[in-house]
Amino acid sequence: MSKISNIEAAILGLLYENPNHAYGLDKIIKERGMRNWTEIGFSSIYYVFKRLEEKELVKNELEEVKGKSRKVYTITDDGKLAIHEKVSELLSENKKLISPFDLGIANINTLKPEDTINNLENYLKSTNERIKFLQKSVKMHEELNSPYNVVALFSRPLELLKAEENWVRNFIEKIKEEENRK
Repeated sequence: MSKISNIEAAILGLLYENPNHAYGLDKIIKERGMRNWTEIGFSSIYYVFKRLEEKELVKNELEEVKGKSRKVYTITDDGKLAIHEKVSELLSENKKLISPFDLGIANINTLKPEDTINNLENYLKSTNERIKFLQKSVKMHEELNSPYNVVALFSRPLELLKAEENWVRNFIEKIKEEENRK
């Protein structure tokens, strides 16, 4: 079990590439679309830096820029070891994902069938919007010759959403069939 959280791993992974400061990391996070696959807000970057420093996984040095000083963070050897362990853990096991959608399915009997179908059709619309966004993102990153792992961060959820879309369509048909039997 890794000694760092997923959000700490996201920050350490960026520092593994290059030392940086909070605004620099935030810029990279935006450019790479990282907020599409990780929960990392700008304000949390400082909090994560503090935790990583306490664990001695990063260190900082003050840097003078245009008369102002800022902290530039660098990953330590222990930080490199921690990110290696975390990435190995993340890539080695398919972990259970908890989706609020499943809570809705579990309690579907609280709705009328026509309301359920209407809600699922709205879900399909939002799924389709997300699919279009991810298709554009994959295309953009391929055109930019982004590294294969960056493209994968968009192509993987795209394929999962396509499967989700297919499953929901089949589920709607199942509900309609059940209602027709009544």
